[in-house]
Amino acid sequence: MTDSATPSDFIAACHTVIGAAHVLTDAHDTAPYLTDWRHRYTGAACAVLKPATTDEVAQLVRIALAHRIALVPQGGNTGLAGGATPDATGRQAVLSLGRLNRVRALDIHNNTITVEAGVVLAEVQARARDADRLFPLSLAAEGSCTIGGNLATNAGGTGVLRYGNARELCLGLEVVTPQGEIWDGLRGLRKDNTGYDLRDLYIGAEGTLGIITAAVMKLHPLPAARVTALAALASPHAALDFLALAQRCAGSLLTGFELMSDFCLQLVSNHFPQLRYPFDERHAQIVLLELSDAESDEHARALFERMMETALDEGLLEDAVVAESLAQSRAFWDLREHIPLAQAEEGLNVKHDIAVPISRIGTFIDETDAAIAAAVPGARMVTFGHLGDGNLHYNVQAPDDGDAKAFLAQYQTALNRIVYESVHRHHGTISAEHGLGQLKVDEAARYKSPTELALMRAVKNALDPLGLMNPGKVLR
Repeated sequence: MTDSATPSDFIAACHTVIGAAHVLTDAHDTAPYLTDWRHRYTGAACAVLKPATTDEVAQLVRIALAHRIALVPQGGNTGLAGGATPDATGRQAVLSLGRLNRVRALDIHNNTITVEAGVVLAEVQARARDADRLFPLSLAAEGSCTIGGNLATNAGGTGVLRYGNARELCLGLEVVTPQGEIWDGLRGLRKDNTGYDLRDLYIGAEGTLGIITAAVMKLHPLPAARVTALAALASPHAALDFLALAQRCAGSLLTGFELMSDFCLQLVSNHFPQLRYPFDERHAQIVLLELSDAESDEHARALFERMMETALDEGLLEDAVVAESLAQSRAFWDLREHIPLAQAEEGLNVKHDIAVPISRIGTFIDETDAAIAAAVPGARMVTFGHLGDGNLHYNVQAPDDGDAKAFLAQYQTALNRIVYESVHRHHGTISAEHGLGQLKVDEAARYKSPTELALMRAVKNALDPLGLMNPGKVLR
């Protein structure tokens, strides 16, 4: 902020651009924007700004620049790393993009949809489906998260194995720079070799380099059939062997391959009794897999059954059940999607969103489980995630009947160190799909090389020299 400027001057200038009704300053009105989804971070803001167009965003950025007010972009506020929460100084403003909610274009022949940053993910899926197309990005928060946030964190979800994460699904962006200029990169091109790929620079940057206001996203043919199954296995190592077989048999038809430990499904059954454990006997690991076929249900089911028979014959599976209806398929996915909810019902826990090379997952789990058991006797492991792309939600629940708050206070730092050191040894990452935000910014600096950090800072300083774009996130 300049010496002569005050927050009231900034707020008055914002009124002239978007109207007083869309500049929130009352504590009751701003409160929902100041705390993250996990209630882990609560900040303060001089205002919450709610523009409705890209031009309004650009004008607000120029006003913020003139008054030296930092901006914290926010979409659906469903992030898990505190990336959309302001600091406690009250000298930052939240830029809520929820009113940028138009679908600008849907191009059937180009298989693209152009949407503004505030469009909710489920709406993009629905608009694609209405046009007989598939938008494959799918996450638990899809009913409230927005495309802008998905791109800012390079969201993954359950379809990465077949379709890639948000970066792979995006062809072009519209971005407001830290200087308040608008870059129109909304090109629906699969090939464009004309210089630096600015699109990829902004995706995953968590709003620290500029503000994504719209995007061109890829669509895919709507599958003619989907077949879903649950497979029971003895270990993560067996799950890796089964993944290799499934990829060999199904190729690109394999669209989902989710690993869930026995304890995960026990938690779901305990807290959501309508979602019963899917097998008569308990098994160490369960895989939820899905095929999407463009030909027919008969073709998909025949391929699926051959694959499952081969896996059983080779001794990879202990049991398996194939969904016989859409309702049963939905029930299988409900088991997977209720794991985080069941874990929250069970009490406080230590969460990790990590990835290691797929081939190392079994060894990583064995070694890290043993290290945690030695450090915290009785700790319960809630291990689940996207085995097909190496991303695990590797979470630690307090011992049964223990004091969860005391557990976190005593062990969280040590548990993080055990997990992150193990991830580093296995050449993995401490954040696979949730971003760094403010939660992991210091930990990331510990594991990145000085050269990598210097390159990242050079980019940040070149594009945002005053550090007004979401400061304190991604880089200190």
